[in-house]
Amino acid sequence: MKGIRSILIAFGLFAFACSSASAYDPSPLQDFCVAIKDIKNGVFVNGKFCKDPKLAVAEDFFFSGLNRPRNTSNPDGSNVTMINVDIIPGLNTLGLTLVRVDYAPYGVNPPHTHPRGSEILLVVEGTLYAGFVTADPDNRLFTKILNPGDAFVFPFGLIHFQFNIGKTAAVAFAVLSSQNAGRITIADAVFGSNPPINPDVLAKAFQLNKNVVKYLQSRF
Repeated sequence: MKGIRSILIAFGLFAFACSSASAYDPSPLQDFCVAIKDIKNGVFVNGKFCKDPKLAVAEDFFFSGLNRPRNTSNPDGSNVTMINVDIIPGLNTLGLTLVRVDYAPYGVNPPHTHPRGSEILLVVEGTLYAGFVTADPDNRLFTKILNPGDAFVFPFGLIHFQFNIGKTAAVAFAVLSSQNAGRITIADAVFGSNPPINPDVLAKAFQLNKNVVKYLQSRF
């Protein structure tokens, strides 16, 4: 347990040093921000409004509970706990998000992307098969087997994943380079959009029978 604690402390110091040197929040900080003429009807801004610094308290910069295992009883066999600016208000403008990922045996954090941030992941328990795919036209796959103490980087916006290849539970922590990096899970977005994408589009795009597409949509 001391070894894991030492790894996490070192990882946290490393992430903080990197963020202080070069972390940034790209624009925008949400999926879209539609302009309006009447500011009285404005709801969202690119980021968060700031509290008067004189009114700030320690709790604005604090979160407790990342030591507790999460429930992985779901089809993916994983659970992602994202500690971003919505959880710790003091993260506003700092360009950081902390993540804990729990994996059941053979659980997967399915292929997804963060449209507003890059990521570095540290394994603290178990063994993960992790990787990412580069953009068109190369679509190169980079993968690595990660053991406790190993770290792996997922570049900005690229599709990536982790799979627990062990017979025991696994745990990893990650830092993202945005206070609101966002997450697009590929299967959920493509086959579970609301409203659904026309099956003819997906059948053509994935070279699948239309009935197969409809079945996949029913699963998401």
